[in-house]
Amino acid sequence: MYIKLLKSVTYLEAESQRYLCMFNPNLPLVYHPNYSFSFDPKHRFVVSKFARLKQYLEAQGIVKSNLYQGPEGHYSDLELVHCDQYVRDLYHNKLCEKAMRRIGLPWSEQLMARTFTAPLGTYLTAKLALQYGIACHLAGGTHHAHFDFGSGYCMVNDLAYTATRLINERKVHNVLVFDCDVHQGDGTAAMLAHHPFVFTCSIHCEKNFPFRKQSSDLDIGLPVGTDDKTYLSLVESTLLDLIEQLNPDLVLYDAGVDVWQEDTLGKLDITWQGLENRDRAVLSICARKGVPVATVIGGGYDKDHERLAKRHAIVVEQAAKL
Repeated sequence: MYIKLLKSVTYLEAESQRYLCMFNPNLPLVYHPNYSFSFDPKHRFVVSKFARLKQYLEAQGIVKSNLYQGPEGHYSDLELVHCDQYVRDLYHNKLCEKAMRRIGLPWSEQLMARTFTAPLGTYLTAKLALQYGIACHLAGGTHHAHFDFGSGYCMVNDLAYTATRLINERKVHNVLVFDCDVHQGDGTAAMLAHHPFVFTCSIHCEKNFPFRKQSSDLDIGLPVGTDDKTYLSLVESTLLDLIEQLNPDLVLYDAGVDVWQEDTLGKLDITWQGLENRDRAVLSICARKGVPVATVIGGGYDKDHERLAKRHAIVVEQAAKL
């Protein structure tokens, strides 16, 4: 039994009001121009993918008047969930070489701008999801960032920040973080381990980064080469069970596309159709159960940058179809 989250009668009474706009046809999308900037195109982390994703969605007619832009962030915003000294040193380029090497990205002012803006974008996406039933962030999912250090291209944790801030502001009573990135959400798990009103679930490839796993409230480590049938059945049954047991006010869905069979850092055997089916299933379950869902794009790695943007667009396309 999953008993970490408890819902009060007050929130149960308020739910019906929240879901009135569940099927608004204008899917809210969140983006900021500083998400992409001039960056080494040969680097494994594709910084251009955020702008490419927006451009692709514009070409598909999904981006119209439904694009929202959050405010630019500052390191002080992230002190809500991160060590004060860490985010200040990160912002002012005072971290040691070892700490920056663990992050895996070269410091720049542009990188700091996007780093501290993106979590506010995830927070805005979550607020829009509470209003409209579903909303998509064209970034986010930096789940490897820990309380006082960054790791795996992640410097601050937008999922921990958003869940914590929403609860502190009494916009929700409880949150389910449903992480389907191929890599375990170790930072999210560690940062929210003792939070009584956030439940973390990570469905990932067991023999993949990070090699020192943390303990989520529910971890499902998949063997290398897991195929569509096994994966989709597990994702669907797990989410249904969690929603039934926890009755969350909000699902934060990390729709990482590095589970794809040709991803350069993934070790699963999930087809492109499998990605589409996964996202459609997750979003449909949330809609059917009346639970607002905010999506973030998570990880994805590909030398073909246009193809990567199209992969990240899958969750938005599935949301738009709903």
